[in-house]
Amino acid sequence: MAAAGVILADQATKVWAAAALTDRDFTIVPGILDLSLTRNTGAAFSTFTSDGPILGLIGAAIAVFIAVLAGRTEHRHDALALGLVLGGAVGNLIDRIVRGTGFLDGAVVDWIDLSFWPTFNAADSGISIGVVLLLIAGFRHDG
Repeated sequence: MAAAGVILADQATKVWAAAALTDRDFTIVPGILDLSLTRNTGAAFSTFTSDGPILGLIGAAIAVFIAVLAGRTEHRHDALALGLVLGGAVGNLIDRIVRGTGFLDGAVVDWIDLSFWPTFNAADSGISIGVVLLLIAGFRHDG
């Protein structure tokens, strides 16, 4: 359920961003938050920009692994966290599939621009929040 929510929110906001931000940026909080369209063919922080197909295959493998893991977890909080990560991975994978001309060479649409952080999207947020929740859960399960 969490994965589906992240995927829907991510894809809907990317469609909006691609339409609304193509020729302009919006400043929400000056010097802190802008809405600015970018396309990232690489991984986090625009690394590995020429390796889109490889990143897509890795993303697909990770998505399958997380889906299997989420189905086996006994803790609802863990399932939620895994769902957020899965939704984010699939959201960005969809971009690699549908926003390119070749095999997994599409660029991920990013549009949330914090002045102190690279531009990101809703899928990236789902991944980040999910990972933080998994770390917190890991500490709680061990203690």
